[in-house]
Amino acid sequence: MNGYHDAWVSPHRQPEAIITADTRELRKFVAPEILYGDGARFMAGPYAQRIGMRRVLAVTDPGVVAAGWVAPLLESLGEHDIEAVLFQDVRPNPIADQIMRGAETYLEHSCDGIIAIGGGSPLDCAKGVGVVATNGGHVLDYEGVDRVETPMPPLVCIPTTAGSGADVSQFAIITDPVRRLKAALISKSLVPDLALVDPEPLTTMDAGLTATTGMDALVHAIEAYVSNASWSLTDELALAAMRLVARSLPQSVEHPDDLDARGAMAQASLDAGLAFSNASLGAVHALAHALGGLLDAPHGECNALLLGPVMRRTLPELSHARTERMADALGLPPTMRAGADIASWLTEFSEAIGMTSSLADYGLTEETIWDLAAKAGADACLATNPWDATTDDLVGILHDAIA
Repeated sequence: MNGYHDAWVSPHRQPEAIITADTRELRKFVAPEILYGDGARFMAGPYAQRIGMRRVLAVTDPGVVAAGWVAPLLESLGEHDIEAVLFQDVRPNPIADQIMRGAETYLEHSCDGIIAIGGGSPLDCAKGVGVVATNGGHVLDYEGVDRVETPMPPLVCIPTTAGSGADVSQFAIITDPVRRLKAALISKSLVPDLALVDPEPLTTMDAGLTATTGMDALVHAIEAYVSNASWSLTDELALAAMRLVARSLPQSVEHPDDLDARGAMAQASLDAGLAFSNASLGAVHALAHALGGLLDAPHGECNALLLGPVMRRTLPELSHARTERMADALGLPPTMRAGADIASWLTEFSEAIGMTSSLADYGLTEETIWDLAAKAGADACLATNPWDATTDDLVGILHDAIA
């Protein structure tokens, strides 16, 4: 290879990564301003003041309040003459009615910005509140892609889990209790203005929550990498997240006070969030949204249980060079480069960190599989799945996952 080509090829890349006309296709990448590191959360007051906030809706949930992470945030805001209206009526898998109550509270108190602190549920709730506050109507009116016409109010996100990526993504997932599914709102208007990514709040997560949220980050990275909308920038972020999760999630589960491991997982969630926000997702999330809406099961656990079965179908669609890079990132030995081997390892990894339940444990039965597959088939995430997923395909994956 001559020097010209050498200049374009990273030592970690396979030859397919050479920049060609095919890989110079016009792309867009969206991201918020990001402040990462120990104590980042204490910058909420100064940054909110700089943005021009005077009265904010502080969106969180009772668990985050009890963990002690909300009071210092309110103090920081008060020190910068910013009034905070606390809204903590947020449950796991936030439902549309809660978002509507949050929007009413925002408007009733004439708020001019939103600060969200918590896991994916408060962050997604905050996005929904912002959409309704400036666009009116019902939050589910904006389900789908690019349905949000008017920008949200300024939004600052402080994640207290390492997995959802909601602090940097253009996604919000809202449960529709009538249809019993999770509706995806996808729009660049949903990208927060600022993400304050602080590893310290992760230390109050128990082992179970650490495992489920960490697996969510891993699934985000993998689905972004296999997505038919992936490109070099999202690939590098996705692979970086895979490396960090494979090496740091078990340590975080076993030693919750290890700030090095927590910091690595905060970085992994950040990388994976930026990757999937710009490359989107696939069949794992399409099925997980349908499953979580029907059974009200934890999103990260749904993802973990579906990851192996979906990847057994997906990874053979990738080139050998791409599966090699993925296996390297996960730290697999040279003997495990086939797609089936990687898929099996992913299931074993999930079980090793304590996720040993099955979909049957959540009440998934033969009678519900077809309905789930049909709902998943209408999910926006399937648009970037690397293979055309029919209802029969999705039924087969669910059969595999329930076994």
